[in-house]
Amino acid sequence: MIFSRKRAGAGRHSRDERTTEVLDSPDAGPAAAARGPYDIADAPDGVQRLDLGSLHIPAVPGVEVRVQADPQGVVQQVVLVHGDNALQLGVFAAPKTEGIWDEVREEIRRSLFNEGAAAQEATGEYGPELHARVRTEDGLTDLRFVGIDGPRWMVRGVYQGAAATDPAAAGPLAECLDGLVVDRGQEAKPVREPLPLRLPREVAEQAGQSGGGSTPGPSPAPDQRGA
Repeated sequence: MIFSRKRAGAGRHSRDERTTEVLDSPDAGPAAAARGPYDIADAPDGVQRLDLGSLHIPAVPGVEVRVQADPQGVVQQVVLVHGDNALQLGVFAAPKTEGIWDEVREEIRRSLFNEGAAAQEATGEYGPELHARVRTEDGLTDLRFVGIDGPRWMVRGVYQGAAATDPAAAGPLAECLDGLVVDRGQEAKPVREPLPLRLPREVAEQAGQSGGGSTPGPSPAPDQRGA
C-alpha cells in the first residue's frame, strides 16, 4: 500500500533549535514548539496529515508513505520513501518520568554487535544516534538510528540510503520527522510496547476489497522490542 504525499506548500519547521517560536498566524496562540515530533496535545493546526492512529504523518511533497498492514488493517510497518532514501518509523510507550532512548540505543548497539555489526554513536539534531553498517538480503546497508523521547512515548526512526551517512541528504524525510505527531492515548501500556497503528477506515476497506497485501520497501532494520 503506497500513499503518495505530493501536496505543495507543506511548511518546514525550523531545525535550528528545539525551542519555541511565535507562529505567524494571529489566532494560533502565543507560542508553539518550533519542531516535532509533537505530542498531539501540542501539534500545530492547519497541516494535512495521514492519520495512522498513534502516528500522524505530515504531507510533504515527493514523499511516499509505504505501509504494510494485515487484513484487519493493523499496520505492522511504516516506511517513508523519497528517491533512494528511506525512513522507517516506530513509536513506543514510555514512562511518565523519564525517556527510554538512552537505554534502547545501548540495547540496539549490543544487538548489532552480537550480529557482527559495529555501531558508532554520533551526535545528531535530536541528540545521540547510532550509525551502523549491516548485512541484509540486499547486501551491506548503512543505517542511522534516531530516537526522540516525548511525553510517555518514544519515536524511533531508522534512515537508509544516503541519509544514513549524510544527514543533510535526508531532506523531505527529515521534514516528515520534524512534523510527525504522536497520539499516545491515555490508557496504561507496558514500557516499550509498540503503540497501535492502523490504516484509515476508508483505506482499510479498499485494501480488504482488493485482497490486502503490502508494498515492497527497503529492507527492515533489526527487529527489536522498543528499538
